Amino acid sequence: MLLAELQIWHTRPVTPTRRIALGHLVLPTDPAPGLGGVLLAAVIAAYLPNVDDDLVPDVGRLIDQVVRGQRIVQPRLQHRYQVDRHGLAVSVHQMVGDADHVEFDLHSMGRPLSQVLGAVYALERFNVDVRRQVGPVLHRAMRWNGPIGPSFVADITGVHRADLVGITDPRVWALDLLGFPMGTAKVSKKDVMARFRSRLREAHPDHGGDGAAAGVAIERLGEARRILLEQMT
Repeated sequence: MLLAELQIWHTRPVTPTRRIALGHLVLPTDPAPGLGGVLLAAVIAAYLPNVDDDLVPDVGRLIDQVVRGQRIVQPRLQHRYQVDRHGLAVSVHQMVGDADHVEFDLHSMGRPLSQVLGAVYALERFNVDVRRQVGPVLHRAMRWNGPIGPSFVADITGVHRADLVGITDPRVWALDLLGFPMGTAKVSKKDVMARFRSRLREAHPDHGGDGAAAGVAIERLGEARRILLEQMT
């Protein structure tokens, strides 16, 4: 199932001119950063390592300017951002998956910098409030050094899971994991800690829990507790 998509149109690597434009976008951001923000971050993290080191600081400054809604003088970072896509090639980046698993399908037909700039300029399509929440995620993606997978999602979102609910609504996932009834709107710290301790006992091998899976189960329970308690502060 397609969860998010970013089309970046650009000149081919053999072409001396350097132009970029945006094509079809499917970038949901509710709640921010959402699937769309995570996909933009994935594109930046995947292609920035192959960008000239001298240009990387300007990528960070460009993100900040887009977040603030400032006018971007063109060309920028050796590329001209435009609306017209005539004569350009296209790279398509997608996030796909289902309720249990998401993955990234990144396909570039152009220069790495073209992909990074396309992701940054796509940020302009969001409203100001969303931009302010997605901007820091893109900065974290700039510092990422590793595969684009579950660990990447955990690093940039703060949620240590890479399934659909974990990215789109970690609170719902946390409530469900701790055993709160479906539709629960409000919980107290006392309720969270009581449910956490109860589930922890159930997961522990000394109380009949699966010894092989206990470590993962306990880690997930701790993550659920953290999500709910942090939202109370």
